[in-house]
Amino acid sequence: MADAYEVYALRFARESRMHSANYLGAAPAADFDEGMDYYIFLLRKGQEIILVDTGATHEAAARRNRVLRVAPDECLRAFGIQPEAIETTILTHLHWDHAGALGLFPKARFHLQATEMAYATGPAMQHSTLRLAFDGAHVAEAVAALHAGRMTLHDGDVQLRDGVWLHRIGGHSGGLQVVRVRTASGWLVLAGDAAHYWGNLRQRQAFPLFADLLETLDGFERILALAGTEARVIPGHDPQIARRFLALDGHPEVFALHDGSAGPA
Repeated sequence: MADAYEVYALRFARESRMHSANYLGAAPAADFDEGMDYYIFLLRKGQEIILVDTGATHEAAARRNRVLRVAPDECLRAFGIQPEAIETTILTHLHWDHAGALGLFPKARFHLQATEMAYATGPAMQHSTLRLAFDGAHVAEAVAALHAGRMTLHDGDVQLRDGVWLHRIGGHSGGLQVVRVRTASGWLVLAGDAAHYWGNLRQRQAFPLFADLLETLDGFERILALAGTEARVIPGHDPQIARRFLALDGHPEVFALHDGSAGPA
């Protein structure tokens, strides 16, 4: 399919995380280390490159006592892509691990939901629980990009390109959006943190950090409708991505998602 995109997951961090910490109301009695992986995603069609989320820098991770395996710009360069050349970047939301490295992409125009910008700069941030996953410096960078004419704020669902759609879901954050992209094997939905794990989606159990629980639960149905099947949804942090999709030769942290060969067991 000539107008189809290749889609890649680039893993930049991993950490230990107990299962009970990932599902609202999970029973600790059956607990185990489920882990958590951190990704940025790349859409490619010919010479066109679209980045989905920026990830975070080593410095941003250190402020939260975390260690990256590799910084997102290093991950991209190892894959043969210069971050300075990327002109289009979609931000699913403004949490530290998704929008913590805007400065690494000086030529990019960022695409964000207007409700996310309003949420991250509005009265909700008076509450420590709701601002937990935000970094004020990163939000300030996003505001600076807006004032520099490098940020497009969208209002709901929008077609960004032929074959690339943005859909506001909300829930986990005030204006979280997912990316629906056409591949040679059909439509694929990059769920971001609308579903951290396939288990959140399958069990209809929310990840226990959210702005709106009802939007989170309704969001599961929405992304399934957009994808058509659970196997066409890619969660934002699931270590199963690295187990169900083959790493590219010579790139152990890069996984091709577009051939439709893998999905939930």
